[in-house]
Amino acid sequence: RHPSFGYTYLGYNLQRPLFADRRVRQAINAAVNKQEIIEGVLMGLGRVSTGPFPPESWAYDPQITPEPYDPVKARVLLAEAGWRDTDGDGWLDRDGRPFTFTVLTNQGNESRQHTAEIIQRRLKEVGVRMEIRIVEWSAFLSQFIDPRQFDAVLLGWGLSRDPDLYDIFHSSKTKPGEFNFVGYQNEEVDRLLIEGRRIFDQAQRTAIYRRIHQLIYDDQPYLFLYVPDALPIVHARFRNVQSTPVGIGYNLIDWFVPTNEQRYRHWRLEP
Repeated sequence: RHPSFGYTYLGYNLQRPLFADRRVRQAINAAVNKQEIIEGVLMGLGRVSTGPFPPESWAYDPQITPEPYDPVKARVLLAEAGWRDTDGDGWLDRDGRPFTFTVLTNQGNESRQHTAEIIQRRLKEVGVRMEIRIVEWSAFLSQFIDPRQFDAVLLGWGLSRDPDLYDIFHSSKTKPGEFNFVGYQNEEVDRLLIEGRRIFDQAQRTAIYRRIHQLIYDDQPYLFLYVPDALPIVHARFRNVQSTPVGIGYNLIDWFVPTNEQRYRHWRLEP
């Protein structure tokens, strides 16, 4: 068991008016109990995510604490954004329209489906109606992600060890097939992402990426959910398998099985 180098998130289509107000996105963050998801879906095998870097990254800012579960605060923020239950039906509305949206996730991933169900229940408690739609992966990309035909998506990122997030969060990377499919735009983040690519000193880069971490968590283009633990399985016959923050495969060449425990032999045919 070791921490994975990625996270699961609910990403908003920021071109949809429903999610244009940052207070709405912050309200959803307060309305969802992330630890509940970790306990119920991951069996406790994960940690709450606070942004675009996992805790093992040197770019991660440990001073950023996750927003606590607070449905009262969520309702206050939604009210400030104009969402109130004006007709007493239990659902928030504004200008005669209810707060309702659909989240898409990919078929075959039960963890994401169960995560969506918990989010759905928590949002219902603050008056937000969320529908869930499960879509086959190739259709998910071609019919919804690339043409930007979605309200929100439940997905995950597996990250490289270098913290360059240009392709995911820079405002220029929103074309079909590119990774900023939620349409996130922040001028300071854009500038810092470019600076981070041009500087080699790690201390300077750390300061840049930690500022990016704070800005993105404040903006909430994603509802950052959890960093799951990685749980690779290797037979106990193998020796010298060591778990580290970079996983177990880094020293694969040093693994071995003692001769008296070996079960398989490689045979070579001679001409």
